[in-house]
Amino acid sequence: MGFKMGIVGLPNVGKSTLFNALTKTAAAQAANFPFCTIEPNVGEVAVPDARLDKLATIAASKQVIPTRMTFVDIAGLVKGASKGEGLGNQFLANIREVDAIAHVLRCFEDGDVTHVEGRVDPVADAETIETELMLADIESLEKRLQNIVRKVRGGDKEAVQQERLMKMALVALEDGKPARVVEVDDEDAKAWTMLQLLTSKPVLYVCNVGEAEAADGNAHSAKVAEMAAAQGNSHVVISAQIEEEISQLEDDEAQMFLEEMGLSEAGLDRLIRAGYELLHLETYFTVGPKEARAWTIKTGTSAPKAAGVIHGDFEKGFIRAETIAYDDFVTLGGEQAAKDAGKMRAEGKGYVVKDGDVLHFLFNT
Repeated sequence: MGFKMGIVGLPNVGKSTLFNALTKTAAAQAANFPFCTIEPNVGEVAVPDARLDKLATIAASKQVIPTRMTFVDIAGLVKGASKGEGLGNQFLANIREVDAIAHVLRCFEDGDVTHVEGRVDPVADAETIETELMLADIESLEKRLQNIVRKVRGGDKEAVQQERLMKMALVALEDGKPARVVEVDDEDAKAWTMLQLLTSKPVLYVCNVGEAEAADGNAHSAKVAEMAAAQGNSHVVISAQIEEEISQLEDDEAQMFLEEMGLSEAGLDRLIRAGYELLHLETYFTVGPKEARAWTIKTGTSAPKAAGVIHGDFEKGFIRAETIAYDDFVTLGGEQAAKDAGKMRAEGKGYVVKDGDVLHFLFNT
């Protein structure tokens, strides 16, 4: 599995420019006026992973298939979005469908680009969006609590659980805190996720800075870093303008351009890595002469569940996973050499897959 990240923020902060760069398309119109994005744009990008290319070279794989990540460019929210201001209701619904939120914040000064509030203050912008999402969650919860009263009185176990969780969320929200601060037990985790609360989504703050500040950030991005740390959220510093320029270049040219700008890697790589950490994701590989392929799983996934990412039958009929650690595969020069050196392990149903594992599943049909 990959994951779906919604790109949100106030109008004119660089969301669509970043989306265009990340997906290497011009599907999202980037223009200097609010609401230029009327429908959410969806784009898939390959997740860059140098390990996959190395494995493919060693195994002489004919095809290299990276795992993929989905970005959803959601139009600019404004103050009052929770009450339908701007195009609020439509976009709040779109946010419910994503796994995480990349909150783009304007951390650049540019008199030619209008700010809807007439000033550059990324922390205040973040608070504006968070407040709107919290208000939308409160309204949603209050309505749902009214709708399940009868089921709760009738002793419906599922409704009783939902009511308890919704009330926990409301306590936090009415105290000015997002739903993600609520600690939920394992037995409640699935029901909690089903509530689809906007503020339960993990947040990655994307500080959009000017080209000259892409390497080290600036005073604005430093304030965002401080805010993110206090909240337990993550942040990355990116120049959407640079990313858009890089997206138009060939790989060699792009690398030279990055070096000239004092950057060791593209913003896309940092953004995806931060997103993986945010959602506790990791990668395992399947490698052979036909193809080398990357697969995304949650950290802590068992071998049968990891097999199920490829096909449900793999999980149902799971027998064992022939496992080689990435470092062993590369150091020894491939599957057979690792096997000869005793580095291939037969792991059963209880094995927890590790990031970088090279796996071959055996299963009953």
